[in-house]
Amino acid sequence: MIDLKLIRDDAAAFDAALARRGIATLSADILAKDSRRRSVLTELQTLQARRNEASKEIGQLKRQGGDAEALMAEVADIKDRLAALEAEEKALGEELDSILAGIPNLPAADVPDGKDETQNVEVRRWGNPRNFAFQPKEHFDIGEGLGMMDFEAAAKLSGARFVVLRKHLARLERALAAFMLDIHTLEFGYTETQVPYMVRDHVLYGTGQLPKFGEDLFRTTNDYWLIPTAEVPLTNLAADSILDERELPLRFTAYSPCFRSEAGAAGKDTRGMIRQHQFTKVELVSIAHPERSDAEHERMTQAAQTVLERLELPYRTVVLCTGDMGFGARKTFDIEVWLPGQNTYREISSCSNCGDFQARRMKARFRPEGEKSTRFVHTLNGSGLAVGRTMVAILENYQNEDGSVTVPKALQPYLGGMEVIARDA
Repeated sequence: MIDLKLIRDDAAAFDAALARRGIATLSADILAKDSRRRSVLTELQTLQARRNEASKEIGQLKRQGGDAEALMAEVADIKDRLAALEAEEKALGEELDSILAGIPNLPAADVPDGKDETQNVEVRRWGNPRNFAFQPKEHFDIGEGLGMMDFEAAAKLSGARFVVLRKHLARLERALAAFMLDIHTLEFGYTETQVPYMVRDHVLYGTGQLPKFGEDLFRTTNDYWLIPTAEVPLTNLAADSILDERELPLRFTAYSPCFRSEAGAAGKDTRGMIRQHQFTKVELVSIAHPERSDAEHERMTQAAQTVLERLELPYRTVVLCTGDMGFGARKTFDIEVWLPGQNTYREISSCSNCGDFQARRMKARFRPEGEKSTRFVHTLNGSGLAVGRTMVAILENYQNEDGSVTVPKALQPYLGGMEVIARDA
């Protein structure tokens, strides 16, 4: 949620920031409605004061035996006017809230300008893509060849964009999640958390998925929403709270299923596990001090990168341009893993600093030490990593010509010492 005071104080800067996202000027309409609402509030206060004063005068006149009819008529008129003004103020407030709720976060000053993903800027690269002595396959051909990745069975159960994993690939997914959680909890100090997978409207509003992106979500018949990512419940753990400054940063991680309708994704990644309605992910969330959120952002990104480095998977990290950033982010790093089957880098993690954008929606604050007033926290989230996509990367980067897959050394203890995943004889 954008701070209305920010727009009042510097409308030109607000419009310029939105223009970087390709959004037309909004401040004039917002300020006109805000000005009218403030005028209404002033008139309400004036009329309420006059009503109270007139009521006292009526009482005095009646005690003195005087005629209070004119004053009583005035109070009745004021009552009618107050009712009309209160209705107008409520409507203006709701309209302003609706407008502000639909405005994306303002990009940080150091975010590059650009229209789409082609204008993202690479900031680092790690590892060298493997030179294959054979034509590398894509993950779905490898998984189906192993007899452990079944899209047909999933389609019978649920339709397109689902998968059934069996045997060693099912175990590999579980092992990857444990591997990631151990790195994030033991080395980076995140608190492992189990969260609900169904939430109410206000929770998704707090992190910015509602009201604008409801079509991207799945909703139950009794008004629960299936979470699109554990970011949603994890971040909302700080909602409606006033934290002590010494508690910051709070760092949470959770392994959970994620559910997405993939609205607008028709024709994209129709085969395989890249884009599914249901997938698992290890999520990272930080609730940080505003003055330290940039450093926390770098730290979170490093935690996600560490997983890929331990698995010896080549990757690159890019900072998203203004035209490719998510709704709630003020700055985002995307980590893209090398997929030899596709001969390209594909996103495996997005790490975003949302500033106080979500905190304002959630009313998540902290009290600086020695002060009575409160400030909004900064919230950050990132994938640490998407488990299915990490499996995809392992299958493609560690594939062998005979169709088997070598298990990365760091992962072998999580698979009982297994060194190679091969089709059962």
